[in-house]
Amino acid sequence: MPRVDRLLARNLSMGRRLATRLFRSGRVCTPEGVSLRDPALQIKPSELPCEIIIDGHLEVLHARYHILQNKPLGVVTALRDGRHPTVRELLEDIPLLGELRPVGRLDLDVSGLLLWTTEGDLLHRLTHPRYAVPRVYQAALRGPYAPLPEDEPLLLDDGYEPAILGLEALERADAHPSLAIPEETERLATLTVASGQFHEVKRIFAALGTEVIGLCRTAYGSVELPRDLPLGGNLPIDLHAIFADLHPAERPLRKQRPKPEATPPSAC
Repeated sequence: MPRVDRLLARNLSMGRRLATRLFRSGRVCTPEGVSLRDPALQIKPSELPCEIIIDGHLEVLHARYHILQNKPLGVVTALRDGRHPTVRELLEDIPLLGELRPVGRLDLDVSGLLLWTTEGDLLHRLTHPRYAVPRVYQAALRGPYAPLPEDEPLLLDDGYEPAILGLEALERADAHPSLAIPEETERLATLTVASGQFHEVKRIFAALGTEVIGLCRTAYGSVELPRDLPLGGNLPIDLHAIFADLHPAERPLRKQRPKPEATPPSAC
């Protein structure tokens, strides 16, 4: 069970020694006014999050924390960057801020749903290809695109086979407010994939004969981006509960491509 002084240090981004002094000096109490002087007091996981009072101010202690962020264009998915503003800089007054890590990444020119978690194991499962968590993207396209092949998988220019779960046309009225739609847009589409390779969505549409000029992620698994959440905004979410039953996906059987017939040896 976590110690209350360690929880305090983690949640308020302070040193353990300072947290310990706060307890021993009588500056911490329960909401009912009971003084908490033992920094080694252990808190049951079932009692978290819990409230305490420090110098008259209410604080909520968490052992883990998750948020859903609506990433705007022009910021990079990084904790720090020397050239561009980061998604981390958009987060203020968030519990366990120093421990939060983004689940995957969105490019500089991509907007939409970005999840954050303090749990390393959960982050691994949400991003690992074995778990095949579906990601839904809405795309603004420069021109029309070809349909997906029916009898064989779509292969990208390097031979990679993306795990495409769905592709359908998108009406402008149904587009998410966070999708940037340039004037030169001729088509809108919704693409669902079960992986997150580098520039994968853009490469898929390139293989289908068109160019992505606007892109927004609108869902990750069963988590959808609220239409009323402004760009740059965030809200708390319990990813631990939502993905509690996440297990490795069963690998679909792929059709074996026929081997080319052997060329008979030359008589010469």
